[in-house]
Amino acid sequence: MKQFKSQAEAEAAGVYVSKVKSFVKREGRLTNAQARAIEENWSAMGIDYRAELLNFEEVFKQRGPVVLEIGFGMGKSLVQMATEAPDTNFLGIEVHRPGVGSCINDAVENGLKNLRVMEHDAVEVFKHMIPDASLQRVQLYFPDPWHKKRHHKRRIVQPEFVAMIKEKLAIGGVFHMATDWENYAEHMLTVMQNAPGFVNTSLSGDFVERPVYRPITKFEVRGQKLGHGVWDLVFERTE
Repeated sequence: MKQFKSQAEAEAAGVYVSKVKSFVKREGRLTNAQARAIEENWSAMGIDYRAELLNFEEVFKQRGPVVLEIGFGMGKSLVQMATEAPDTNFLGIEVHRPGVGSCINDAVENGLKNLRVMEHDAVEVFKHMIPDASLQRVQLYFPDPWHKKRHHKRRIVQPEFVAMIKEKLAIGGVFHMATDWENYAEHMLTVMQNAPGFVNTSLSGDFVERPVYRPITKFEVRGQKLGHGVWDLVFERTE
């Protein structure tokens, strides 16, 4: 970007410059099981990044609603959701390679056919690979809260990001967020209340009870024992 004076100038020269990242890259050492899971099953379960739209029927070999999760961690809850809803197709995006390997390993052990994973920046995937109005649900669970005030601008839930999510959701589809940081929950609520084309599904106009389809993670249980709260937000695309 240094050789260009602006984003527009870079794009005019055919250079893509990502302004927003959905993650902070965390390196980690793969276990033998994780490495083997990726090596042996990537062709069946993994999707490589390409700047072209996916055809979900071809990807999953079945029709059905598509649920996309951004940042699935080690994949335990994603695998559980896919196991409990075999007629729903699940796509998980994660940049932490050990998490990708762990998710694939668990999915194979459970014999899942309705789960695919990607190891790439979710923002680029959304922009270049997800067809408009193709998703039934987008999940963002416990993203980095960037709790220091001077870092709040780094939080992924921002108006530009939400507008991108909206375009990929089908009418009636939902954006489901969860966090254990109250300040971030309030930030999410403010952003979503001001996002065109969304309506809050909460009857009280703020947060919802944990939907039954979202499993309680070990991380969440540990937090609850320490007295930490968890806030779920579910907003439906209406237009």
